[in-house]
Amino acid sequence: MGIGKTLVDRKVGDFCELQRDTITNSRSRRRNRRRPKKAAPPVQILVETCKDVFSSGGAGIVPPPQDIEKLQSVLDGITPEDVGLTPNVPYILTNAEQRISRITYLHIYVCENFSIGIFCLPPSSVIPLHNHPGMTVFSKLLFGTMHIKAYDWVVDSPSGSSAIVKPSENVSPETRLAKVKVDADFTAPCNPSILYPEDGGNLHCFTAVTACAVLDVLGPPYSNSEGRHCTYFRNHPFSSFSVDGISIAEEEKKEYEWLEERVLPDDVEFVGKNYNGPKIVEN
Repeated sequence: MGIGKTLVDRKVGDFCELQRDTITNSRSRRRNRRRPKKAAPPVQILVETCKDVFSSGGAGIVPPPQDIEKLQSVLDGITPEDVGLTPNVPYILTNAEQRISRITYLHIYVCENFSIGIFCLPPSSVIPLHNHPGMTVFSKLLFGTMHIKAYDWVVDSPSGSSAIVKPSENVSPETRLAKVKVDADFTAPCNPSILYPEDGGNLHCFTAVTACAVLDVLGPPYSNSEGRHCTYFRNHPFSSFSVDGISIAEEEKKEYEWLEERVLPDDVEFVGKNYNGPKIVEN
């Protein structure tokens, strides 16, 4: 890039103007060589850690426990300032009359093994219930309060083989039974969360109680060409349908819901904006 060349030319010019005794001062040069390198920005460390953690990953492959702990530790230390974000950016503030959930996405990094980005949600906005097929997902709430409702699919294996649990009634074939794993408010600072391809709440919905932002790491990333596309869902109470061969106690029925595939609702809009934090340098 031109910027780099200009900087080099300037440095060369400055060097040529130095006094001869400064140039020949070997002791000064030794001191300069010993000067420690400047620490990498936390977001750069995050990218390098993800490269290591997801280096041999793929759809449905979960990183080893020690790698998961390492990535969680890096995420735990990241602050909004580390990614150039503050709670008062204009696209997070909104007025009460706004009828559309306008979610802003700040793209940080993507490669074939993982992606990193930030979702910024104004108060009361919603990221609808959606899935993460074959992905391991790490989420760090940077600021604000968010309600998270997450589910895992229910599978019935009476003979040792997994089967999708669907209603007995004549309803949409894309309707399946899921179990609620999380249904609670979270306020920053809090521990990073993790969901796995088959458990931990692979399907979830975000609702902004206050203006908030969440840093997401997906490994591998969404890819339509590889069949990892984002699917949205509408939830129904368990009592809406019945299913053959499964009996659930009355007090446990609130833990189960039917999820029906749907298109992205008209009252939700995703808008991409430039990430203005520290630039990522390829090593």
